[in-house]
Parts: sequence; structure tokens; C-alpha cells
Amino acid sequence: MDTGARPARAPSEEPFNYFNYFTEIEEYLWRKRGAHLLVSPLDWAIVETWQKAGIPLAAVLKGIDRAFESWARSRRAAGGRQLKSLAYCVDAVLDAAAEAQEAAAGTGPEVAAARASAETFSREELRKYLQRNADRLRAAAQKHGGARGQLALRFEDMARRVEEILPILDSPGALDLEDLERRLTILEEKLTAALSADADEESLLAVRREMDRSLAPYRRKMSAEQLAQLERQYTQKRLFEQLDVPRLSLFYLT
Repeated sequence: MDTGARPARAPSEEPFNYFNYFTEIEEYLWRKRGAHLLVSPLDWAIVETWQKAGIPLAAVLKGIDRAFESWARSRRAAGGRQLKSLAYCVDAVLDAAAEAQEAAAGTGPEVAAARASAETFSREELRKYLQRNADRLRAAAQKHGGARGQLALRFEDMARRVEEILPILDSPGALDLEDLERRLTILEEKLTAALSADADEESLLAVRREMDRSLAPYRRKMSAEQLAQLERQYTQKRLFEQLDVPRLSLFYLT
């Protein structure tokens, strides 16, 4: 992705593609940092908690702006340190989301407006995405079939279920992306449950230790509920990565 071709965009400047939630935030963070740095697993887990909570993109970007402004006034910034994690932005994003909710009272949810203005993916893009995920699930089933036979069977079943969605793309009339996303989310939740049930205690412990190390500087800034949500998202992300299993939601298409 070429992130140097256009200037950073103000959060309220234009509507966003709802299904580009992750890439919009990632690109905005790159621009705020002034460098094309890798986004950490912790950052991605934080973005997932915002996405699942239905926090509008505009609120997220506004919160990131405020967090960077606060950081610029801090001693750490004066000492030359860079804001490296979105964990520092959590409070500012939640505040911006609350403000957006108050401002939108009586006008309908902002997320719904974002969805309505989203650009539609081409059917060919969607077809390639679904088939690629089905192929990756079968590859994972083949790879783990010996030691994890039951899990491999679940991967095969999920691959078939994903392919069963493909005929929807051939239906006449406008494609209902929200309904397609609901179907994929249900499958992804079932896949998450299978991965969690199959994971041994040592693997889960290693993921938890990794998360705790990454989160240590910011733990005091978060509530117990925020930490619990973040732990779930972080663990889910790492389990999918460890077994090279694809995320199915349309949020990962790009």
C-alpha cells in the first residue's frame, strides 16, 4: 500500500468504507507517527475491540488525534520517545465515541450511516476472497490433520460452509453486504470456539504472557471490562495466526 501519496485526512472530512475499518485506522496511525511502522498484535486487538463495540471510524480517528496531542505535551515526548501503541489512545477514543453518540441522538446510529455510505466490493473481489479463505482452511486441515484430527475436520467443514455462500454472489439485484457479513461472522465465531477448545493450556498461557508484557505500560489506564475484551481479541488473533487460519469477516478483505 502506498501511504505517501495523500496527506492525512481529518476524521470528519469524508465518509469511510465501513468494511475498511482496520486499514483506515492503520494508515491513519502510520501518518500520525510519520513512519510506516508495523502495527503490533496488541494494536490490532485494540482495533478489533473498537470495531466489535461499533465505535465509528470518525470517533476513533478523532480520539487518536487527541491522544497524539496529549502525548506531544508529555515528558516522554519531550525526551524524544514516540507514541508506539494504540493502548495510549483507548480513553481518548472512548471519549470521542461518547461525544459522537450524544451528537447523533435523534439522527440514527453513526455506524449505520457509515455502512450506508460504504462502497460496494465487486462480486469478483468477494468471490476471490471467499474462495481463498476456503482454500486456506483446507490447507490448514491438511497441515494439522495428524495431530489435531477433530480440529482438521472442523476446518474442512468450515471450508465447505464458506463455499456454500458463493452462490449468493450470483443472485440478481443488489448484494446485501450486511447479510453476507452476518453469515461470515457466525462462521468465524464457530471457528474461534473450535480453536479455543483445541488450544492447550501452555499455548494459551504463552499468549497471555505475551499480551501482559505488551500491555504492562498501559494496564492502569484501562478498566477491568476493557482488559477482558482486549484479552479475548488478542487471544483470538494469536490463535488464528498460530494455525495459519484465515479470518472470515469482510473487515479483513483488504
